[in-house]
Amino acid sequence: MSDIQKQYEFDTEKKYRNLPLIVIAGRPNVGKSTLFNRLLHKRRAITDPTPGVTRDPIEEDAFINGMPVRLMDTGGFKLDRVEGSAEAVLDELVVEQTLAALKRADVILLLLESGTVTAEDEEFISLLRPFWDKVTAAVNKTEGGRLHAEAWEFMRSGFPELLLISAEHGDNITELAEHITAKLDFSGVEEGEEEKLLRIAIIGKPNTGKSTLSNRLTHSGASIVSDYAGTTRDVVEGRFEYKETAFQVLDTAGIRRKAKVRENVEYYSVNRAIKSLDKADIVFHLIDAREGLSEQDKKIAALAYERGLGVIFVLNKWDTQEQDKKTLRKAEDMIRIMFGQMGFAPIVALSALEGKGIKLLLNTALEMYGQLSRRIETGLLNSALKEWISAYHPPTGRSTKFRIKYMVQTDTNPVKFLLFASRPEAVSQSYLSYLRNRIREDLGFSMIPVVLEVRASRKKWEDRESENR
Repeated sequence: MSDIQKQYEFDTEKKYRNLPLIVIAGRPNVGKSTLFNRLLHKRRAITDPTPGVTRDPIEEDAFINGMPVRLMDTGGFKLDRVEGSAEAVLDELVVEQTLAALKRADVILLLLESGTVTAEDEEFISLLRPFWDKVTAAVNKTEGGRLHAEAWEFMRSGFPELLLISAEHGDNITELAEHITAKLDFSGVEEGEEEKLLRIAIIGKPNTGKSTLSNRLTHSGASIVSDYAGTTRDVVEGRFEYKETAFQVLDTAGIRRKAKVRENVEYYSVNRAIKSLDKADIVFHLIDAREGLSEQDKKIAALAYERGLGVIFVLNKWDTQEQDKKTLRKAEDMIRIMFGQMGFAPIVALSALEGKGIKLLLNTALEMYGQLSRRIETGLLNSALKEWISAYHPPTGRSTKFRIKYMVQTDTNPVKFLLFASRPEAVSQSYLSYLRNRIREDLGFSMIPVVLEVRASRKKWEDRESENR
């Protein structure tokens, strides 16, 4: 254990605030994302041989050499561009994001690749001169002594020391970790409780304005915004507060039809977008008001619906439409037709670019989160159930007959109920739909999906209660 570790003795199970920031930077394809994943001890950043895979900065809390830090992976610094191309515009935006990250960094981990020193290396190193005291230089892909002689050529740039590593194979990663933490000041780090967050996943087809909305909500430029479809590749996280509630925003890659997903990078991007739903409470499903709906929107919404998530349909770019009630009503009707089983989901028209409609969106999200967190007392629930059964009796036919015994709420966020019946196999989907609708309408779950399962029981709720006393 190092002297720093002995002094602080950080607990890996706890959360910490005011963490020092380590930014991994360098030109494309030197292995920054591989190193990020190595230091994080999990596969968080997308890695692929294709240069320029990482665009938006990705941040995660990590423990390096037993010390809590904030770790950031950045896009590659790229000089070789085809002027006027969409890629050139994106490359310039990536560089701007990287330079902004360098200013925030406590340590800049400059990653180089063993071999010929390139013009991009030299240009990037020159840009780092104002931050020289924060720079730690490491040469990657030197596993097993590979290209060691060539790696030392970087010493001409004036680095006080140089670490030869292999992010893929783990060579000298321990030495690198010790070197980084020795340069950091941990005196301002504070232990904190697990922060309760309302987690929002922004999903939709490419180019619907997801990153623009994410930046608007977080009051930042964390997500790169471009007209180029597929700009966002990984999930970009951001945070903000509204009405004393802490939000976490997950800006995801645009989800296209499988037939159009040809590149490995896009395949991983779409998978990450879908997996982000597992971390979300509420989904903002963005729809471009100019283009309307497609079958792909239906498939995207189904992913959230199946998980029991709250969904808000966001008609973005509404500033491009006629600002009258008739136009809005027509757009809402189209959504209701397309998403028949999600007639309960709110619809909000806004302009992420101009900031119009943002308060309505967030107020709707807060109300929805309240419903997702609501729990109904079992006695009240079963009193309501008796009224529902009285209003719509179950079938009485010999093969369709069943008796409903009682109901309990088993979970919140997603909201789940369990219905006990004498013959579960006889309970029709139409009757379950009826009960789900009554739960939503009568018990305060009007905006969200309700999961209702059936299980066999011969006892009534009152009998079970008396047995438990």
